[in-house]
Amino acid sequence: MHTLEPHYNWRNIYISAEDPKSPFFGYENSEVYFTDQIYNYLIHPQWDNFGSETLYLKVLFADYTHGFAVIELLGEWNDLLNNDIMTLKRDVIELMISEGINKFILVGENVFNFHSDLDSVDYYEEWQDELEEGWIAALNLRPQVMEEMSRFGIDQFFVMGGKLDDVSWRTKHPKLLFKQIDELVQKRLGW
Repeated sequence: MHTLEPHYNWRNIYISAEDPKSPFFGYENSEVYFTDQIYNYLIHPQWDNFGSETLYLKVLFADYTHGFAVIELLGEWNDLLNNDIMTLKRDVIELMISEGINKFILVGENVFNFHSDLDSVDYYEEWQDELEEGWIAALNLRPQVMEEMSRFGIDQFFVMGGKLDDVSWRTKHPKLLFKQIDELVQKRLGW
């Protein structure tokens, strides 16, 4: 896991630690030392810790004019034991919403497992309700993660699956990625 690093090709146009509106403004990542781990596995030092023991993220891009953010995730999303959605919602998402972000692109190819709890569904509903005309799109989720989200009804709050599982997002400029995802979401939601 220590070799999985967040996408870095957009660092020339956006770095969340340098964005005064970002929840990670001023966050310092080590370039050398591996300080975080998921279970007994060290993870690359460029991932940002938002308070979860098993899930890390990197805000790859935020555009306040168009109201969208691209967030890459790593690890195990565990609402059952760690209530990761509550921590993510309160400590990251709400701060971004307050700055005008209402469209979230979550890159989930490095989310290896998802464990839900019936009590945590309220946070997903709250997140979706606060977006008004916005949405949450999840790209490239693993089948077992989508199955678990569907089993608990969380899939009703995310736009996921289908063509969103085949998006080659790394090769696109973030604004072009947003345009592509927005078109897919608009079609899916029938807006």
